[in-house]
Amino acid sequence: MAKEKADKPDWVKIKPAELEKIVLDLAKNGETPARIGLILRDQHGIPKAKLLGKKISQIINEAKIEIKSEKELTKSKIKTLESHSAIHKHDYSAKRSLIKKLWIIHKLDKQAQ
Repeated sequence: MAKEKADKPDWVKIKPAELEKIVLDLAKNGETPARIGLILRDQHGIPKAKLLGKKISQIINEAKIEIKSEKELTKSKIKTLESHSAIHKHDYSAKRSLIKKLWIIHKLDKQAQ
C-alpha cells in the first residue's frame, strides 16, 4: 500500500507542540509565514508544517500575532527602492526591481476587486 499525502514522514521526529513553539518564535521575530516555512524546511527538516496538524498561518493567527500582508511588505520595499533610485539615478537594476514591485501591487489590487 502506498502512503497517503497526509501521513507524517517517519524521519520527522518533532512533536506538534515543538513545531508551534518554533513557528511562534519566528513569527515574533518578524518572519513571514512563507519565510517560516523555508526555515522549517531547511533548518529543521520539516517538509510541511501542515503534516503536523495546522498551517503556519493558522498557528500564528491563533496566537494573535499580527503579520504584515504581502501588500504592506511590497509597499515598504517600494518606498526604499524609490529613495534609492532618487539618489542613484544610473542604478538600472534597482529601477527594474521598482517596476516589478509596482506590478505586484497592481496585481494585488486587481485580485482584491
